[in-house]
Amino acid sequence: MEKEPKKDIALEESFPLSFGKVQRRSFSWYYAPSFILLWVALFYAIVIPLYNRLPDRITVSQESLRPGEFVAERAQRQLHDFDRIGPKVVGSFANEVTTVAFLLDEVEKIRAEMNSDIYELEVDVQSPTGSYVFNEMVNMYQGIHNVVVKLSSKDSPSQSYLLVNSHFDSKPSSPGSGDDGTMVVVMLEVLRQMAISRTPFQHPIVFLFNGAEENPLQASHGFITQHKWAPNCKAFINLEVAGSGGRDILFQSGPNNPWLMKYYRKHAKHPFASTMAEEIFQSGILPSDSDFRIFRDFGNIPGVDIAQISNGYVYHTVFDTYEAVPGRSVQNSGNNVLALVRAFSNASELNETESDGSHAVFFDFLGLFFVYYTETTGIVLNCVIAVISLVLVGFSIWKMSKNSEEVSLKRISIWFSIILALHVVGFLLCICLPLLMAVLFDAGDRSLTYFTSNWLVIGLYVCPAVIGLVLPLALYFTLRPNEQLCHGYHLQLALHAHLVVMALLAIILTAAGLRSQYLCLISMIFYGGALLINLLSTLHDRGKYYWALIVTILQVLPFCYFCYAFYTFLVIFFPIMGRNGASTNPDLIIALTCGCCTFFALGFAAQFINIFRWPKLILLGLGVVTFIFCMIAVSEVGFPYRAKTNVMRVNCLHTRRIFYEYDGSVSHSDSGYYFDYQDRRALDPVKDSALNLTGLKAVKPDCDEYVMCGIPCFYYSWCRWREYDGWLTRESEVILPGELNFEFLGKTIFEVNRTARFEFQMSGPPHMNVFIQPVGSAEVSDWSFVRKMLDEPEEFEPPYQIYFSYGTDSTPLRFHIDIWKSDGDFDGPVLEIAGVGHFVNYDFERDAESRKFVSDFPNFVHVMEWPSIFKRYIF
Repeated sequence: MEKEPKKDIALEESFPLSFGKVQRRSFSWYYAPSFILLWVALFYAIVIPLYNRLPDRITVSQESLRPGEFVAERAQRQLHDFDRIGPKVVGSFANEVTTVAFLLDEVEKIRAEMNSDIYELEVDVQSPTGSYVFNEMVNMYQGIHNVVVKLSSKDSPSQSYLLVNSHFDSKPSSPGSGDDGTMVVVMLEVLRQMAISRTPFQHPIVFLFNGAEENPLQASHGFITQHKWAPNCKAFINLEVAGSGGRDILFQSGPNNPWLMKYYRKHAKHPFASTMAEEIFQSGILPSDSDFRIFRDFGNIPGVDIAQISNGYVYHTVFDTYEAVPGRSVQNSGNNVLALVRAFSNASELNETESDGSHAVFFDFLGLFFVYYTETTGIVLNCVIAVISLVLVGFSIWKMSKNSEEVSLKRISIWFSIILALHVVGFLLCICLPLLMAVLFDAGDRSLTYFTSNWLVIGLYVCPAVIGLVLPLALYFTLRPNEQLCHGYHLQLALHAHLVVMALLAIILTAAGLRSQYLCLISMIFYGGALLINLLSTLHDRGKYYWALIVTILQVLPFCYFCYAFYTFLVIFFPIMGRNGASTNPDLIIALTCGCCTFFALGFAAQFINIFRWPKLILLGLGVVTFIFCMIAVSEVGFPYRAKTNVMRVNCLHTRRIFYEYDGSVSHSDSGYYFDYQDRRALDPVKDSALNLTGLKAVKPDCDEYVMCGIPCFYYSWCRWREYDGWLTRESEVILPGELNFEFLGKTIFEVNRTARFEFQMSGPPHMNVFIQPVGSAEVSDWSFVRKMLDEPEEFEPPYQIYFSYGTDSTPLRFHIDIWKSDGDFDGPVLEIAGVGHFVNYDFERDAESRKFVSDFPNFVHVMEWPSIFKRYIF
């Protein structure tokens, strides 16, 4: 008998298709949970510790051993005194007098310590008055306060100043120890360290402690448009807090001055920054703003915006206290700010007033190091790496056809096109399934279940995203097995498909001008690197799954980075969803974030589920996990709020309303509670409590009858969503702690241009509104306010909101409104106008019934409240 020829085992391993052998999945399904848990373990073992890493606090006793370093303990002592002042609302004695005196006293202590032979210290208390259009309202201020300190080296002739800014005012009820007391005391300690240093700096430093940021952004506007030192300020560092504690993230920079990022990379002690954070913040999807906007738009100067972002649950609440601010967080911020102030105050770029016209791409990698390059460099990198990635995929497919005697390049290309199309479907499902979960929970009145129990998002959104990402290809591989191509090659084609999607996405985002495409760049570099190693080492063509080990190892770093990046946004978004208003479903934002995180972090790794036998069983297991988490979410565990730590927010104004008609008669007068709903659930969570909400109704039906729906909405953000607000009538009249005097001074008709001028004067509490609505065919042609809203009718339309506040100057607001009518007939109603007074600060007493009503809210609710009055007139 003829002997069977001996097979070349090595050759068969290198070219598994040469002898018609089809490689099957070689790993049992029960190994899959360990594989999935590996990535979960990486998240908790690497990402979370690096995200929460903070430096040790330096104490006063250690200062002599560590000269020139930021001393957190001293800053904390100042924060304790700052906290004990209490809420610092614009117009209150606490804000305008006590806090100003506190700051001046601390500055004088620094003056006593400073090296007066080297430095000169100047102090100015500014009290500006001005106005500008802010979003959808005219924002007016009068007699507010800034404490401005300039420190300069005596031997420096520089006239280019560095501006460092934080604010000392706070929201009603909040002591503001986090927002923004932490940064106030950080600035004080930085000022002290700069003043006692023996090493002089080149450019003077202006420390702006502004007293009206929450109002919003009034004091920074008063400084940058009116102060004598403002024209010399060539760059700024804006310091904010969006919670209490944690690391400080650089979330805005520029514009068009990448040198700022160059200095941040070189000098920041604890880098934490993200281009993606900048683009998300500037998109306007978050209900926040900062003084960065004012310095950029009105001062035309570049700068950086830095904020602590952890524990946003206490933000703007009574719980934002000294005790909630960790000392290590103060040390972290102090280290960074002191280093940046030293660097910027010696930067030659401060002498150059022209920008280079380009943005920067920047991000920190797990807090270990900082990456920065110009936008132009980013465009080149994206295009080059994307092209290289596509070339590598093409070469890999060619190698597959070359190593197979039965399959042509054309057929493999067709199969790859099918796999690519299915992977695109998987990408869409990865995003859409979490969004579907968000829609279903919202439809069942179960939104915000993750608000306190953040871990619920793993089952509610991450597991569905993984299922969606893997399901199309898992079905394809199992329902339509291809005996002509080994499973290892099939799996590589699936990974190649993700690389192609990343390359195309990078090109699209680059063309759209988004700098966040660096996420695609990171993904392409690491998988492209693994593919190149496998091709060069011939692991690409071996029968075993050794190539998968290279891919998995090189996926660890991008997985950790993407989890780190998106976890940052979840830390920011979770508490914000509790104050994002009732008009939109907040779960959509969380679901989208989780879906995107899954796509970037597990886009390659999740496909390895197909390396195990019975992948559909594995996906079914993930579905069971989702079901279990859904059951938990609809239980008491999923109730969003917790007393003191994760509170529900309610804005409640105890209001008196008076509606005057054209003939001067009062058509309606009532008192009640006006609710500006802060989250999706409105007041539903408190309806079973001791609080009596009988008669609560929506204000929407009144919107066609009264200007601004007949409610005293406060800022533009309140008025924008006024139709979703609520009104609860009360039988007894609200006792107001003061008066709002709204006087009609007279009407003058100008027949030549068919215009009538109406003149008014208003006086009252430190926070007031004027709402203006022309009647019928009448139009507002002019007024004494800033004209921008009238000059841009395509962007602004009535009713118009004028917001007016003052610090210590209570001079009445006098203004006029010019009404134009095509027929020149002013014998009937042409103008509906309302005057609103807000008795916000705690210098004003609340009546007993209002206090009782507020006290009836459950302990998991934080109520921001004050008396208000609404007077409507028709002229």
